[in-house]
Amino acid sequence: MKKFTAIFAAAAVIASLSACGGQTDAAPAADAKSEGVMTYADYAAADVDTEVTIETYVQDKQGWWENEGVGNATFYTQDKEGGYFLYNMPCSKEDYDLMVPGTKIKVTGYKAEWSGEVEIVDAKYEIESGDTYVATATDVTDKLGDNDALSAYMNQYVTFTGLTVADRDGAAFTYGWDGSGEQGSDLYFNLNDANGNTYTFVVESYLRGADSDVYKTVESFEVGNTVDITGFMYWYEGPQVHTTIATVK
Repeated sequence: MKKFTAIFAAAAVIASLSACGGQTDAAPAADAKSEGVMTYADYAAADVDTEVTIETYVQDKQGWWENEGVGNATFYTQDKEGGYFLYNMPCSKEDYDLMVPGTKIKVTGYKAEWSGEVEIVDAKYEIESGDTYVATATDVTDKLGDNDALSAYMNQYVTFTGLTVADRDGAAFTYGWDGSGEQGSDLYFNLNDANGNTYTFVVESYLRGADSDVYKTVESFEVGNTVDITGFMYWYEGPQVHTTIATVK
């Protein structure tokens, strides 16, 4: 098992007990799983490259696209125990349109890891009827500076409050990681916490494009602004939230 996955598995204990604690006064009861379906703790403990089967709920999705006649999309999903990132999952456009936030799906695929991000690839799914679930963002501002603690919330819907826009290559944001992009590219920006630690956030263009409110808000950032950020706890060599809401205080 890779080093990061070992951390991720250990953090699952924290996640299963407290990841949803910011949603209500008491953490909701865990979902009952169908036969052969892993709990989140089982999934977190599984080795990379092994087959996994989960039940989860769609929270958001990147744009649908077609390659050589096969439709694909990337989904952000979550249950009451943890989050799952379904990378380039083959699906029809009809099913893509059906998988609105809250939709329950059963997924079988392979656990993978890329630059620290734990995801499911080569996935197959079934849309399930019955209950729905839409997560409320969990405030993890106090976890900044502790990547082990933050990793317990990987792929979950989270929020950060009272951060400060920091300089990024002489500006408040860049189009593309290195500034070589243009409007419509992924939008990167740096934020400082109360202790002066700097973190990189991104508006993923396939998730929220240039015409979205969050994209336009980040384009209006000025260095020194105080902001609140909400999005999905993606990981790239450390936390790099895929931002869906940005508010300038």
